[in-house]
This record gives sequence, C-alpha cells and structure tokens, in this order.
Amino acid sequence: MKNLPRLPLPPLTLLLIASLATGPVQAEKGDRLKPLVVTSDRPGQADLANHRTELNGDVILTQGTMVLRAERVDVRETPDGYYQAYANGTAAKQVSFRQSRDTPGEFIEGSADQLEYDTRADTVRFVGKAQVRRLRGTQVTDEVTGAAIIYDKRTEVFAVEGGNASPNTGGRSRLVLMPRAASAPEAAEPAASGVPLKPSLVLQPRKPS
Repeated sequence: MKNLPRLPLPPLTLLLIASLATGPVQAEKGDRLKPLVVTSDRPGQADLANHRTELNGDVILTQGTMVLRAERVDVRETPDGYYQAYANGTAAKQVSFRQSRDTPGEFIEGSADQLEYDTRADTVRFVGKAQVRRLRGTQVTDEVTGAAIIYDKRTEVFAVEGGNASPNTGGRSRLVLMPRAASAPEAAEPAASGVPLKPSLVLQPRKPS
C-alpha cells in the first residue's frame, strides 16, 4: 500500500490560540464513542495485518454527527484501538469537515487541502489554506483562517499558524469574532444611545520581526 506522508507545516510566521466556546459548550461529546464509518466511490485497499485502510473517490467518513469528505482517506488503527485518518482533497475541491456542537443548532465546519483526524486525542488538523467556522444555523459567528489550524474538539481551542499556505494576503493568520450581543435576539433593536457595536472584530496580528 502506498505510504501517505504528512504534509509538513509551512515556515512558522504566526501562532494564535483562540477559543470559540462561550462557556462549557463543546463539540458533540457523544460522537467520539460512535463507530467510524467510511464509504467511497472507487475501490480501495484494506491491509488487515497492518490495521490500515485506504479509500478513494468521494470518500465520506462519519462518526456520529461528524462528517468528513475528501478525495482520498487513509485510516489507521493504533495499537490501543483508536483511529487516525489522513484525508486529501484535490486542486478543485478541498477536504471538508462538519460537526454539531452540544448547543442545538450550532456547528463547527472547516476545509483545507489536507486534514488529519485523531480519535484518541479528539483533534482535527487542517493543513493548507485552512478555514474553520462556527455557525449558528446558517449564520457564521466566528471564523479562523491560516496555513494550518489544529482544532481540539474537547476544549474547542484552536492553534492557528500563518505561512505560505495561508489563504490570507501576506501569509497572515486571521481571526474574525462576531460580537455576542449582535447575535442575541434582543440585539435586533438599536440601542437608544451610546456607540453602536461594529458588525465584526478582525484581529490581524503583525508578523514577528
């Protein structure tokens, strides 16, 4: 079976740590106890001796509410019974990820050129033009973009790296946080006085010298 190398990280230009959780709300906690199901359009290979399976062609990997879509997925079982999935997209279509949060109607979704999913650490690593969003229904409430993003599903903490593979100008990382008050029901009417909230807060830290 062909070996799929991990995509190396670009030269580190910026590291941000951001939490999109507004409280003890996390990604769907029950998902990590659900079976891992992988389907594909084209034939693949299953290496039972090495506990490794490779599937190709519109691959869909699901675990509970989590759905990952890619052109190729390599799934490996660890000695302690967990799984690591390495997913690759194409030039025309990136790998996509979506999962419900414990708050009804809220989701985490993201995309990247490559994606690594580790069920033991419960982390997702987006590499290459990475983008991760938090949605309430169809409304984007927070967004993180960069060359690489590591998402810890248990804590909802994101480690973001800038570099040549960032989708942003100059290889920057970018974090957009919508004001919580702006998305609350009572925010529909404007305040009688005071400075109005801006529609979004964009943080674009400078690259270190």
